[in-house]
Amino acid sequence: MADPDPQDFNQRIIEEFRENGGKVGGPFDGATMILVHHRGAKTGLERVNPVVYQRVGSDVPIFASKGGAPTHPQWFRNLRAHPDTTVEVGDETYPVRARVLEGEEREAIWQKQKQLMPGFAEYEAKLRGVREIPVVLLERKAS
Repeated sequence: MADPDPQDFNQRIIEEFRENGGKVGGPFDGATMILVHHRGAKTGLERVNPVVYQRVGSDVPIFASKGGAPTHPQWFRNLRAHPDTTVEVGDETYPVRARVLEGEEREAIWQKQKQLMPGFAEYEAKLRGVREIPVVLLERKAS
């Protein structure tokens, strides 16, 4: 049987998210989910991806794990190219600026995420020596 189309999978999550005020079920039941808008680094086309997040004050860290794949997700490359964007959290949409975290700032948030959702520790172990999972802080901007 062929692998499911990730775009179809993401679209179903996006629709469920919007229909249920930011809540989704299935493999993400109980997870904190956010919809991240981003523009293609090369195409300039707007895209939306559902990702897991953690709350840090009014800012939102997200994690470019790509399920433990050896390459970064495309949304990560797009946010690096175009860091000013918008997010949907629950029923709210607001502007953010994406910033890749490093050093102690990254480590504190990353360690907490692995405690909250142990699957991220599994992704990290799978990727050891291949790539470090980026932590991207989506800093809320004044509307």
